Amino acid sequence: MTPEIPFYVPVGNECELFETAWQRRLPLLLKGPTGCGKTRFVTHMAARLQRPLFTVSCHDDLTAADLTGRFLIKGGETVWVDGPLTRAIREGGICYLDEIVEARKDVTVVLHPLTDDRRMLPLERTNEILHAPDTFMLVVSYNPGYQNILKSLKPSTRQRFVALSFNFPPPEIELEIIASESGLARDRCTALVNLATRLRLLKDVDLEESVSTRLLVYCATLMAAGLDPYQAAQAALVEPLSDETEVQQGLLELIRATFG
Repeated sequence: MTPEIPFYVPVGNECELFETAWQRRLPLLLKGPTGCGKTRFVTHMAARLQRPLFTVSCHDDLTAADLTGRFLIKGGETVWVDGPLTRAIREGGICYLDEIVEARKDVTVVLHPLTDDRRMLPLERTNEILHAPDTFMLVVSYNPGYQNILKSLKPSTRQRFVALSFNFPPPEIELEIIASESGLARDRCTALVNLATRLRLLKDVDLEESVSTRLLVYCATLMAAGLDPYQAAQAALVEPLSDETEVQQGLLELIRATFG
């Protein structure tokens, strides 16, 4: 039985580009702010293409061995256990590395032979060279807004990928997403979309990062469950966006003006 395809509303030609990159065995880089739909997009496309998806949330301590695999002791024996990248190659799936800039530098080095015409992964510990099948695809993502001198994706790495830029969807599409994901009536979701538009104008003034579609879905979900809109917005929008009292007060005033 074909698994259910996760809900996703295309904003442009991103689905066509993803599928074409997969067909042509090209690696893909997704750029965009937190909570704009990058991970959902990859999950949606993996289901559409009927390929197994291996997702890794990158962090400071992520090593190449975490991706490729390592020897472990099991039942008194030393056995090799594949990491998610190796499994994706063996199974012809899609490997998605979320926030790749957070990983250690040795991780990107491991990816290099997979992102050119060689499409291979050397496993020194097992003396293997894995050649990626045609159905394998490597997808990575990062948030350009978080980049700094210490954490950035080198041009030599970026230029190994086809790239797609994501942003928050237009109001009419965001409305559809929020209503579908939360179950909240569309007329009530409209107020949330209007609020998001106003909050995003504050991005460069008071907030380190703008309100995401994900947070709007959280807020709508609380409202659909019966929580007061003001309380839902405070818990799902205000508190996650800032710890500063003055900023929070400003956000709450906008919320009051929106919901009355």
